[in-house]
Amino acid sequence: MSRPRFLPDNFTLALLSVVTLASLLPASGRIAHFFEGLTTVAIGLLFFLHGAKLSREAIVNGLMHWRLHLLVFASTFVLFPVLGLVLKPILLPLVTPELYTGVLYLCVLPATVQSAIAFTAMARGNMPAAICSASASTLLGVFITPVLVNLVVVPSGGHAASSSLDSIGRILLQLMVPFAAGHLLRPLIGKWIQRRAAVLKFVDQGSILLVVYTAFSAAVIEGLWKQVPVHALVGLLVVCAVVLGLALSLTTLLARKLGFDTEDEITIVFCGSKKSLASGIPMAKVLFASHAVGAIVLPLMLFHQMQLMVCAVLAQRYARRGRDETSLLETAGQAK
Repeated sequence: MSRPRFLPDNFTLALLSVVTLASLLPASGRIAHFFEGLTTVAIGLLFFLHGAKLSREAIVNGLMHWRLHLLVFASTFVLFPVLGLVLKPILLPLVTPELYTGVLYLCVLPATVQSAIAFTAMARGNMPAAICSASASTLLGVFITPVLVNLVVVPSGGHAASSSLDSIGRILLQLMVPFAAGHLLRPLIGKWIQRRAAVLKFVDQGSILLVVYTAFSAAVIEGLWKQVPVHALVGLLVVCAVVLGLALSLTTLLARKLGFDTEDEITIVFCGSKKSLASGIPMAKVLFASHAVGAIVLPLMLFHQMQLMVCAVLAQRYARRGRDETSLLETAGQAK
């Protein structure tokens, strides 16, 4: 019996289930610490496996793909802030001024690393370029974001030096060290991993589900559904949807207009349209007064969940399109 076309795929259903679970039974206390640790391990394993899978030539090609990286950085640190400022007269009436300050703040944040790379892997995009681009975006962001906050959001008397150094250390330890370890062990385990694609798929999807549950649990415990009136929350959802929709559409359009192939397009879309909750919340605590942090990070929390849900569906569509194209090529080859 075939699956009804109107039903979402299994992974999207799993995401919806995880969001519902986090809303009803958010992880807190020791359980939250356990899931945070488990998420860290899963992400480390993800990078270890991809490090073992990728060849040295692929990594070098990813580093040298400067046009792709330039477009991702421009989208993250130029396109998003411009969208936030240009849309302000239209979208501000939907929310409170404090919430829109939070919207501007999310627009100047660096790209997320883990989920951008995981979605790129799911969609069969350019993984080496995604790893290089997303990681570099976060490294640059810890220095660029405080400057953009002063230019685009509000003047701040704080500084982000300690946050920047801490973020760099976490990125190197959690992402680059496992990736390098996996790549060094590639001669021993590379072929074994390539023969077991299901392992990578399980780790990719499992890490995303863990990130969604832990992030959404923290948001619910922080009062995600209580901090603003219902009408302002609905308006904020609309604002986040508009910003995300425009970012996804414009990055896709630019990638195609500039002649990037499908694999590069996937990387540009997923690395250039996402914002980092992991970097954003610690930075907010440094850059803003404590009483303002709640309203500042609420748009980021909602945007973060929305981008995970939308990009999960988009990644599945890219993956299906890639499988269909592969099947057509194989059929054409057999016909010859």
